[in-house]
Amino acid sequence: MKGLILVNAFSKDFPKTSCQLNQPLRLKEEFGKLGVAADVVPLDVSACGIAGGSVAVKYEGYDFCVFYDKDKHAALQLEKSGLRCFNDSEAMTICDDKMLTYIKLANSGVPMPETYSSPLCYTPSGKIDDEAFSFLENKLGFPMVVKECYGSLGKGVHLANNRAELKTLAEELKFTPHVYQKFISESKGTDIRVIVIGGKYVGAMKRTSGGDFRSNVSAGGRGETYDADEKTIELSEKIAKLINLDYCGIDFLFGKDGPILCEVNSNAFFKEFEKVTGINVAEKYAKHVISSLK
Repeated sequence: MKGLILVNAFSKDFPKTSCQLNQPLRLKEEFGKLGVAADVVPLDVSACGIAGGSVAVKYEGYDFCVFYDKDKHAALQLEKSGLRCFNDSEAMTICDDKMLTYIKLANSGVPMPETYSSPLCYTPSGKIDDEAFSFLENKLGFPMVVKECYGSLGKGVHLANNRAELKTLAEELKFTPHVYQKFISESKGTDIRVIVIGGKYVGAMKRTSGGDFRSNVSAGGRGETYDADEKTIELSEKIAKLINLDYCGIDFLFGKDGPILCEVNSNAFFKEFEKVTGINVAEKYAKHVISSLK
């Protein structure tokens, strides 16, 4: 058995100790211990395309692909060529778009912050009506989270403390898909990161910021081991199964009445998680991939 671990084309610019490369290199290491060879390869323009009316993929001799990019076009082409991807393109696409994630999980009993998506704007002269700001202010109040639909590591997540800041953010992001979301004050600067593999809860880590309203480790937060309660574990497994995720990191906020979903990450980094919890996430993921193929 031989595996392909595809990473973003620009990952080569990161040091090997970075969270971006730690993940694929750790996975390669654990595959090796299990007797499975795996190549870590940057996804470039020559990887796949449409030639002669058919999908053309340059990767041959691989039994599976662990897809550590967010290029849905490439993932779809790989799958169309017959290569099994972990996660698959549909699950990755849902998680890559935060609003798609909320829509997918809506009506399923998963608690989420009240959220509204911004209308799409196509013209530079387009103006956002004051009625829209009044609606959002009345529904969500301040401070209000303004979150870009695409982004990771806490990037693209903003906090509007008043209408003036909301207007500025809305104008700056009017060509960028984004959502407006109720701020969960009880969870300011802290959340829970849960890892789920093969639909089963693996472990949890509590993240606390160094002063930011976001708790991402990449934004200065720190992690510590955390014993998730039964409700959090149940929700984690439910979410992973609803989106059909082989692997994911799910972030929960601390709500008044229990955990509230913040985001679902199909390629959640686990460097800090492994260090804090002592759980060998890479080994568990590698074993899941192999057992799924067998």
